[in-house]
Amino acid sequence: MRAKHEPVMLSRCVALLAPALASEGAVCVDATLGLGGHSEAILRAFPNVQLIGLDRDLEAIKLATARLWEFADRLTIVHAIYDRIPEVLAKKRIAGVQGILFDLGVSSMQLDDKDRGFAYSQDAPLDMRMDNSQGISAAEVVNSYSGAELVRVLREYGEERFAKRIADAIVRERSLEPFTGTARLAEVVRSSIPAATRRVGGHPAKRSFQALRIEVNDEMSVLSRAIPLALDALALNGRMVVLSYHSLEDRIVKRQFVARTQSTSPQDLPVELPGHAPKFRSLVRGAEEPSAEEVIANPRSGSAKLRAVERVAA
Repeated sequence: MRAKHEPVMLSRCVALLAPALASEGAVCVDATLGLGGHSEAILRAFPNVQLIGLDRDLEAIKLATARLWEFADRLTIVHAIYDRIPEVLAKKRIAGVQGILFDLGVSSMQLDDKDRGFAYSQDAPLDMRMDNSQGISAAEVVNSYSGAELVRVLREYGEERFAKRIADAIVRERSLEPFTGTARLAEVVRSSIPAATRRVGGHPAKRSFQALRIEVNDEMSVLSRAIPLALDALALNGRMVVLSYHSLEDRIVKRQFVARTQSTSPQDLPVELPGHAPKFRSLVRGAEEPSAEEVIANPRSGSAKLRAVERVAA
């Protein structure tokens, strides 16, 4: 598992969290536990840290629990999505935490497990649920959404310029036989895109599968709720690091971070009004990206963008 799992920008994430996690009694939340790569590095680097790992994927929880067994006395793993951070902390009677890490998007494990239906390169049940114990599957979306709803999903979440053509083809094909597997859907998407476009930019179904995954898991709505809740959960001098892999994800994170790191005083005033100074400061300039060396070693890190902030006022 360790050999297959390469945590993205691992050393940078740990370095950014370090000043906050070095304090006595520090608590860190890994909001997207996954296979536990980032959590393992944090637990090894900071022997006094208590870590709370959240994940909606039961299979990920099982694997991470096995990986992190030696830290059982400092680790709490919760089956929950990250917009439930306040609820999880309240149950443990924790008022504020020193570190929070988000590693967004689909995990390597989910992509590599063909039975989960995230990949377009091999046939599998059309599922795509990160928590396959609840919610609607990709098959339900593809077979029940109207043509207009499919266009919205493909355009908004996949930034697919041929969304109308693809949606029309899906509606036409499902009237003959409902979609059940990824291979048939991938072929319908591929054949809906002009041949000249198919020859560049990777697999033609990549954007459509991404869009369906985001819709199935309600990723953008959940993230929009989670980021402000997580910021509110940070104690004074606490730090938060977010890795995103999609422009929509990064836009949500950037908007929330900018709002929290700017003064709320009127811009034309020469002095800061009491109570209007920002409560957070940025730890990086804009969004950092992985090094060229890391992208070569771990191609899935190529689209990553890292943002980080620190709470500087209560």
